[in-house]
Amino acid sequence: MRPDRTPLPVLLAVLLSLVLGACAPMAIAPGPDGRRPWLVDDHAALMADGTRLPLRVWRPDGEAVAAIVALHGFGDYSNAFAELGPTLAKAGVAVFAADQRGFGRAGSWGRWHGAAAMVADARALADLLRAEFPGRPVYLMGESMGGAVALLAMAGDGSGSGPAADGAILSAPAVWGRDWMPFYQVWGLELAGHTVPWLPLNPRGLPFKPSDNIAMLRRLSRDPLFVKNPRVDAVYGLVDLMDAAQAAGPAVRGPLLVLYGDRDDLVPKKPTCAVLAKLRARPVGAGGMRVVLYPNGHHMLFRDLDGARVVADIAAWARNPAGPLPSGDERAPDGAWLERFCNGAGRPDGS
Repeated sequence: MRPDRTPLPVLLAVLLSLVLGACAPMAIAPGPDGRRPWLVDDHAALMADGTRLPLRVWRPDGEAVAAIVALHGFGDYSNAFAELGPTLAKAGVAVFAADQRGFGRAGSWGRWHGAAAMVADARALADLLRAEFPGRPVYLMGESMGGAVALLAMAGDGSGSGPAADGAILSAPAVWGRDWMPFYQVWGLELAGHTVPWLPLNPRGLPFKPSDNIAMLRRLSRDPLFVKNPRVDAVYGLVDLMDAAQAAGPAVRGPLLVLYGDRDDLVPKKPTCAVLAKLRARPVGAGGMRVVLYPNGHHMLFRDLDGARVVADIAAWARNPAGPLPSGDERAPDGAWLERFCNGAGRPDGS
């Protein structure tokens, strides 16, 4: 669930009365000195700078056919995969879900650590799983914010290194950057980020429905580890991350499974269409892309009431990226389908 749509006009009016000379810098929490990443056990992984990322791990009873690094959304933590993980393990797919920096039990709770650190963590975790499961494909799976991190990790690290994993599963990836935000949100966030970065935002009461699974949403509302009132600087960092993920599209490599719900009102259709167009236009050899559009899907797809069909698609793709997907909701990501879907000309199925 992402609160990056928190309306800011009222906040902007307050901030305009502040003395801009008292601007405070946005904070990015640093990590300890460098060291080599390693998998401590099934409960934690130690990153290169000494940051300890808590893990939840689900292993198959027998030999794994594939392994997944699972990256949660903004405000969430590894708990997001508590039901998906065991189901994938039963299908022969090992799942390692990490609490990303600033979330869950990872330390510096609620603070933003920067996209570069999050992407480096995803790459390190993928490397650790390669060592753990030699000869088996390793995939990144990201939900919302985690999908944006996965996109950047699959675009390489800027030093000539290739994609972080053998492919990626992107569930409602967070790509709603400044180009698609109303001007007052952009201005308000810019001003707030440089004046009151510490200010907590309250997304309650917004007319958004991240899932039709109300019981699950109520549990999240009572979960003390779920970030319910994110700081301004964390939201600012999230928007930076979404901008970067949108721009990374042409550089992304490897096979992709992109999952999106037709009722998603947290990640709008237009920026999603834009990144799909960029991914579709990648050069030959960059890796195939498969797109699944769930007619009744919301933002938190695999936790929706009908989430079992999403999980079944993820399991099928992880076992065989070229095989059939059981939901039957796959769409051919060609130019004609994208045009119909993005322009709202008829239903997304083309009818």
